[in-house]
Amino acid sequence: MAVKGAPLKLTIHVDGGARGNPGPAAAGVVIMDAEKTVLHEAGIFLGEATNNVAEYRALLAGMQAAERLGATEVEILSDSQLLVRQMQGLYRVKSDNLRSLHDEALLLQGRFARCSFRHISREENKHADKLVNRAINLRRNVEDLAV
Repeated sequence: MAVKGAPLKLTIHVDGGARGNPGPAAAGVVIMDAEKTVLHEAGIFLGEATNNVAEYRALLAGMQAAERLGATEVEILSDSQLLVRQMQGLYRVKSDNLRSLHDEALLLQGRFARCSFRHISREENKHADKLVNRAINLRRNVEDLAV
C-alpha cells in the first residue's frame, strides 16, 4: 500500500488485437504495483478496428486507469514495437487515424511525473493478450477482474 503523498509507480501491460485488419477488436490492460500485485485488469471490446488502433486504445485505457489509481510514475510495457517507438519519438506517426490517438497519449503522458515505454515480447504480455481475446470472444468489456 502506498503512503499518502509518496510517489506511486505502476507498471502497465497493454495489448491490442483485431481479428482481420480491420475486424472485431479489443484492448487489454493489466496494471501492477511494485510487488506485482494486479490492481486493475480489463479487456475492452472496441467493435471494428485495426490492430494499431486497438494497441493505442489499450495504451489510453491503461494510462487513464493508472491516473485514477493515483499513479505518479508509470512504466508501460507493450509487444507493439510501432506503439513503443512512436511514443518514444523514434518513429513518426504517419497514419491519420493514429495521429489523434497518439496526441491524446502524449497529453496523458504529461500528467505523470515520469512515464516510460518498453517493448517486450509477446510471451511477456500473455495476461493482456488473454484479456484482448476474451473481450473479442464475448464481444463485450471484461473489466476489474482482479477486484
